[in-house]
Order: sequence, then structure tokens, then C-alpha cells
Amino acid sequence: MARVAFIGLGRMGHGMAGRYLDAGFTVTLWNRSKAKAEDLIARGAQWATSPEDAAIDADAVVTMVADDEASRAVWLGPKGAAKTAKAGTIAIECSTVSYDHAREMGRELNARGLIYIDCPVTGLPDAAAAGKLTLLVGADAADLERARPYLEPIGSTIRHFGAVGSGTVYKLINNLMGAIQIAGLAEGLAIAEQAGLDMNLVLESIQAGVAASPQVQRHSKRMVARDFSGATFTTALRHKDAAYAMRLAESLLADKPLVSRAAVEAYAQAKAVMPDDDEGRMIELVSRRKKPS
Repeated sequence: MARVAFIGLGRMGHGMAGRYLDAGFTVTLWNRSKAKAEDLIARGAQWATSPEDAAIDADAVVTMVADDEASRAVWLGPKGAAKTAKAGTIAIECSTVSYDHAREMGRELNARGLIYIDCPVTGLPDAAAAGKLTLLVGADAADLERARPYLEPIGSTIRHFGAVGSGTVYKLINNLMGAIQIAGLAEGLAIAEQAGLDMNLVLESIQAGVAASPQVQRHSKRMVARDFSGATFTTALRHKDAAYAMRLAESLLADKPLVSRAAVEAYAQAKAVMPDDDEGRMIELVSRRKKPS
């Protein structure tokens, strides 16, 4: 059976790694905290002492880490997976990284004989555990076909956007639009609260209105109820993704991306106060800014 090295067992990565076990792969794990791997080890996964150790004899290495810095460390650091991954290994970057980083990693890992594809994902942790993520792929078409057996266990939909880096471009666009929607929702609901509107009626109207995107539908309920339990995406992670997206926008657009900048600034403020909390808690920060009467 094919061997998969899985690196990064956060909210999404844990469920994704479990899918490879469900599919019968031999799975080797590495994460900064071994505690997050214990239940997967009990199910048959092997523990590695480093990404370098995990990649030995792997047919595919899958990473799901926080950002550019973490990605570079697990691939190219002193104990990075690229040190031991054999030529022809499929290198699957599921992390949400910057466009420049994805392109750089493609060049670096291809030069070492690995087949790199950027494959950020969309979906919540329950979709990750069920293998129902949407995979946003940037890869040569032939490389995608070689990687497909390692993608199908974790994703029900594979969208191929083009060459390496293109999957990341779309993921950054997607998460930037989410940041704009959630920041706007927080301000809108705070206005409604301060104006004394019936918030049950406001919520009902938002849910049935033209602005009711999936992000708005999910977060409006949580914001009105101030129920942020079971966080699925933190303010720090959304800020990181939006900042990467704005950097890309600045390199491509003739005019400054003003809307994107406003969203990034809103998330920067939330990150400073509540970096590891659910991003919907932004409404609490907005609500505290009531103008003195």
C-alpha cells in the first residue's frame, strides 16, 4: 500500500490525516505536538520525530501548516521533508500560503526531484474528516493525474486552476472575500444593535436577504448570539490569508485595493486582541467602539 507522510495536525489536518487511514494508506505523521496525533496513532498511524523522518520512503508528502514560514520549515528546514523525500515523491501543499511562496516552493522542490502541487482546500473541519473538502489545485496536468490517488481520499471536488500557484491565487481570493464579508457583517450588526433594532428580526432579515452568503448565514447567528464555541477559523489565520491576498492584489492591480486593505486592518485589530479566537468575535471589538453621546 502507498505510503503518505502527513505533516500538520491542526483543526483541518487532523481530519485529513484520518482520511488516509480510512482509505488504507500507510500513514506517517509529524506535528509540533505529539498529543494531537495520539488517537491517529491508536488507529494505526506511525509517528515520526521530524518532517525529515516522516518523508523517508513516502510516496506522497502532504503538508497542512499555518503559513509561509511554517511551510518553508517543514519542507526545507534543517529537518525538512525535502532532505529525505525520494525523487518522484508527490509534494502536496494543502496549507494556505502566499502566491510567491507557492511558486518558490515549486521551483525549489522540483529542483530536488519532487513533484510539487499547491492544493489549498476549502471546507470546515467536519468536511475534512469526511473527505468532502474542495481542493484548489495548481499543477501541471500530468502531475495532477499522478497526484490524484492522494487527493481523492481528502476531497470530493478537485478544481484545477492551472500551473503551480494558481490554486493558491484562488484560495487567497476566496478567503479575502470571506474577510470582507465577515468584517462588514460585524459592523452592520453592531450598527443594528446600537440603533436598538430587534436583533431577532435583523437576523431573520439577513438570513433571507440578498447579502446572505454562506459566510454571512453562518456568522450572523453566532454574532447575534455571541456564541463563538467550536471555533473553526481564527482571527489570526484570516488576517494572514487576507494579508497575503492584499499583497498579491497590490502586485496585480493598477489601483490600491482599498476594500481589501480595510478588511486586513479590521482583522489586524482583532488579531491583536483575540488572535486564537473564532473570527466571528470581531463583533465584540466593533461593538466596543460606540461613539460617545
